[in-house]
Amino acid sequence: MKPIAYTRAQALPALLQQRIVILDGAMGTMIQRYKLGEVDYRGERFKDHGKDLKGNNELLLFTRPDVIREIHEQYLAAGADLIETNTFGATSVAQEDYDLPELAYEMNLVAAQIARAACDKYSTPDKPRFVAGALGPTPRTASISPDVNDPGARNIDFDTLRDAYYEQAKGLLDGGADLFLVETIFDTLNAKAAIFALDQLMEDTGERLPVIISGTVTDASGRILSGQTVTAFWHSVRHARPLAIGLNCALGATLMRPYIEELSKVAGGVAVSCYPNAGLPNPMSDTGFDETPDVTASHLAEFAKSGFLNIAGGCCGTTPDHIAAIAKSLSAYQPRVSGDKFFSGLLSAA
Repeated sequence: MKPIAYTRAQALPALLQQRIVILDGAMGTMIQRYKLGEVDYRGERFKDHGKDLKGNNELLLFTRPDVIREIHEQYLAAGADLIETNTFGATSVAQEDYDLPELAYEMNLVAAQIARAACDKYSTPDKPRFVAGALGPTPRTASISPDVNDPGARNIDFDTLRDAYYEQAKGLLDGGADLFLVETIFDTLNAKAAIFALDQLMEDTGERLPVIISGTVTDASGRILSGQTVTAFWHSVRHARPLAIGLNCALGATLMRPYIEELSKVAGGVAVSCYPNAGLPNPMSDTGFDETPDVTASHLAEFAKSGFLNIAGGCCGTTPDHIAAIAKSLSAYQPRVSGDKFFSGLLSAA
């Protein structure tokens, strides 16, 4: 094993003790504002591809990198400390839907490079900016049958997921990510495959990056789709010693509140993150969701006032205006204090 090399992102644990750190908002919502067509997704490189490509937002890394760069910079200008790479669907598993699985490594490499350049442009000694390499859930689940008539059926296995996540994480690492964000988790076994892949990658490379894990409570049951409560989910992934554990997507802040409170109570030694949707879906709204920036910010400010938060941002329906409002409102509050010093967020590090 190579000697361990620590990155500048090791400043994050200290920063989380000092103030609430701001994550960016939705990428897909912002891409929709550009009203891109099939030709934008195809570009010259994919003009003869045999499947429709509109909606494969990761392809824009190659065909419209100017759009992705501009979105990153809008969030940074709004006050985000962390920006996510445009890699939610950048695994070979997800790209199989477009017959483009061979692009996975390159997508993640380029995504991290674009985000890295944006962060470097906006970083100052007093306000460093960090690239969060985003690992999405994939469209396939290792724990749930895709066939209601065959509960034992599966459309993917653990080893395939692990290999796909390893390839994705390698691209993000090589492109300059400061940390990994395993997000929008609806299946704990998928998350474990990602955690296993990250651990293996760090063993192989000797580089240790912080890890944030974010689950998704799908409805008022308070459970993720594979059936675990928030507390059970935490106990299933706590061995990874993440820098932060949190929730994102599916719910607006109002419905997410009891589950964030639950996490803040059980997750000792770990920061708590929260990036909800902008309320409920609303097709009449400019963003497709019903909450204005001030409304979303006020809900997260109440979370902060109650002592639940260390990291806050937005998911579906949020924009740079939402992030600016969140950053402003949360600046008045101290971060959640854990009973222990935060873990470094380094897998396999004692």
